Amino acid sequence: MSRHFESAVGLCENRDPATEGFVFNQTMLRIKSPKATLDFYTRIMGMTLVKKLDFEEMKFSLYFLAAIDTHELVDWSHDNRERLVQTFGRPAMLELTHNWGTEDDADFSYHNGNDEPKGFGHIGFAVPDLEAACARFEELGVSFVKRPQDGKMKNIAFIRDPDGYWIELFTPGDLPAVLG
Repeated sequence: MSRHFESAVGLCENRDPATEGFVFNQTMLRIKSPKATLDFYTRIMGMTLVKKLDFEEMKFSLYFLAAIDTHELVDWSHDNRERLVQTFGRPAMLELTHNWGTEDDADFSYHNGNDEPKGFGHIGFAVPDLEAACARFEELGVSFVKRPQDGKMKNIAFIRDPDGYWIELFTPGDLPAVLG
């Protein structure tokens, strides 16, 4: 029996036991302005800042955000050391890296990965109701790359964050009809 649910060229069948317990913890995006980007991810996307780390000597800050439902907040420690362990043991967080001073440079921007040459593509959020989420994003003036009714793949949307990174939005229950 395979340890994979699908087959593809290049898969390794034998998992090294040394990797047991590994957790995919974070995806890092560089940001120009913490004020704009933190507002977007906490107000628009509903994420929670679980840890901020400033590195004064190197002039940068790290912001770790997680999608945490309100009832889960009680599980998070207010002790900085314990929360540091919780932060780096949790799966699927967003790490925003701010190199100090970029917010003051009007011409500064990061490559979003979708302009040429293409590289990084997007991060994704599962939402309970794509139509309601998109209506809210529309009301809040969020920039859309693709609305659910556009293109060949219906019921999937893409929006942009303040740095131009793409965010895919979908409702998991709708994906079988979209992806077959």
